[in-house]
Amino acid sequence: MHILRSFLVVLWRIWFYILMAIPIIVFFPFLLLFTSRTRFYPQFFMIARWWAYFILYGMGFFPKIKRERKLVKGESYMLVANHTSMTDIMLMLVAVKNPFVFVGKKELAKIPLFGYFYKRTCILVDRQNQRSRKEVFDSAQRRLNNGTSICIFPEGGVPDDTCVLLDNFKDGAFRLAIDHQIPIVPIVFYDNKKRFPYIFTKGSPGKMRVKIKEFIPTKGLVQQNKKEVREQTREVILQELKSGRLS
Repeated sequence: MHILRSFLVVLWRIWFYILMAIPIIVFFPFLLLFTSRTRFYPQFFMIARWWAYFILYGMGFFPKIKRERKLVKGESYMLVANHTSMTDIMLMLVAVKNPFVFVGKKELAKIPLFGYFYKRTCILVDRQNQRSRKEVFDSAQRRLNNGTSICIFPEGGVPDDTCVLLDNFKDGAFRLAIDHQIPIVPIVFYDNKKRFPYIFTKGSPGKMRVKIKEFIPTKGLVQQNKKEVREQTREVILQELKSGRLS
């Protein structure tokens, strides 16, 4: 029985990649157009949100979003969340309506079809390369100057140890937020690790709960406050994960 269940889960997970590809193929000409110029990014972002809804509901995932505070249209924010699953990308797109750009690892650019548009629209980082980190910082600054928000998973990757509820945060998101004096938006994904972990024989349909927490202001802060605001943000997300409640 266990072998049969694992086989069905594998088929279901393969379906995930098929769902990723279908909208990209259907909207391919529009995606090419909307990724050709930075000014078209809002139109690309709208299609990306449809893509995310299509995948989540197609997999039997049902987002349930709680907002302690709403993002204001036209304002820039630094979005940060815990990172546990590939579905974090889709759930972030569903939870946040304001156009934003991901800062993500360059390895995802290798995924067929998805990777082509991923590298054209996201800010890619090679964490082993110091020069790459500087380029990421410069690219993020240009996006923020254009009024687009930035999304960073500050753990720097998915923790290998399944016992780690929330890894330590890297500095990048908080350095940028302070530089641009924009609010930090802590976002909590409660169920993604359970619903769609990186282990290929595990996962299940069901609810995906999200909470957008009260913003953490950076007005008046300087880089000396970076560690303090980084740990404050991590503590907000950690306590929510420990409670496990979407209240």
